[in-house]
Amino acid sequence: MVIKSINLETVCGITSTIPQNDKPEIAFAGKSNVGKSSLINALMNRKSYARTSAQPGKTQTINFYNINEELYFVDLPGYGYAKVSQEIKAKWGKMIERYLQKSKKLQAVFLLIDIRHEPSANDKQMYDWILSNGFHPIIIATKADKINRSQIQKHVKMIKTGLNVEKDTILIPFSAQTKQGREEIYQLIDEMLKNEE
Repeated sequence: MVIKSINLETVCGITSTIPQNDKPEIAFAGKSNVGKSSLINALMNRKSYARTSAQPGKTQTINFYNINEELYFVDLPGYGYAKVSQEIKAKWGKMIERYLQKSKKLQAVFLLIDIRHEPSANDKQMYDWILSNGFHPIIIATKADKINRSQIQKHVKMIKTGLNVEKDTILIPFSAQTKQGREEIYQLIDEMLKNEE
C-alpha cells in the first residue's frame, strides 16, 4: 500500500451524524494513550497528522481520514481514561456504538493493546463489544520496541489469553518507532480492498 493522499474529511462529535461514506472504512479503537494516533501517523507516513499527545483522552471525536480517495481510516475516541466524567464516557461509548452499528462500509476494527501489559478490564470489554457488534477485531500490540524481542511471543500470548481471543484472531506486534508490523498491516488492508472490488 502506497499512501499518496490524505485528507481529514469529517470530524464527528457526540451529537454529529455519522457520515455515510462510499468507500471502505477501517476503524482504530484503543485505550487512551495506547498509541492510536502514532499508529495512524505511521500508516499514513506522516509525523503528526493525527494529533498525538502525552495527555490521554485527546481524541474526543471520531475522525475520518480519506486515504488515496480509496478508503477511510477512522480514529475512534480512546476509552478508559480516568479523568473524564462518567457522563462524558457514556456519551463517547454511545457515539462509538452508534458508529459500529450505523456504518455501512466498516470492513475491520483494529483494536490496539499495549504489548507491555495484560489487557485491562476496559480492553476486554471493548474486545467483547466489537465482537457483539458483528466484527472480528484485529489486535495490534503497540509499543513493541519497549520490550526485548525475545519477550514478544510471551507477551503476545499474554494478550491473547487475557482477551480470551477467538482461535484465528490476527495479532500484529507493532512499533511506531521502528515501524515493526507496518508492512503486515498494509498487507491486511490491501487484501481488504481487493475483497471490496
